[in-house]
Amino acid sequence: MSEGIACFANLADALEKIPYARLLGIQALERDGQPQFLLPFAEHNIGNVLLPAIHGGVIGGFLENAAVLHLMWAQESAGIPRIVDFSIDYLRSARAQDLYGRCEIVRQGKRVANVLMTAWQDDESKPVATARAHFLLS
Repeated sequence: MSEGIACFANLADALEKIPYARLLGIQALERDGQPQFLLPFAEHNIGNVLLPAIHGGVIGGFLENAAVLHLMWAQESAGIPRIVDFSIDYLRSARAQDLYGRCEIVRQGKRVANVLMTAWQDDESKPVATARAHFLLS
C-alpha cells in the first residue's frame, strides 16, 4: 500500500472513531492527492423540511470535522487538533443531496493552525458555505 493510500485509510479509521462524524455519515475521499470530504444525503440531516434543506448545524459540524481530519492528514499525526474558534458563512441553501467539502491550511505553526473550509454541492464554484477556524495542535 502506498503512503498516500495509507493516509486516506487512516482518515477513514479516524472517522469511525468520531461519533458525530459517524452519525452524519462523513466520508474521506482522495482528489488530486488531497483529502476531499463527502456528506452523503440522509433524511436525518434535513433541517427545513419545506425546502428541503440540510440543517446549518450539520453543515457546520461537517466542515469542522473536515478541518480536523485535514489537519491530522497534513501532520500525519494521530493527535486530534482542538478548536479555538470557528466562524461560518452560509451562502445559499444546501439542497437535499450530497455535500462536498475541502480544506486549505492557510498557516500552520508549531502550536496553532488556521484553516479555510468550503462546502458545495453540484458546482464547486458555487459554495453553500465557507468557514474559517483556528486549531490548537497536539
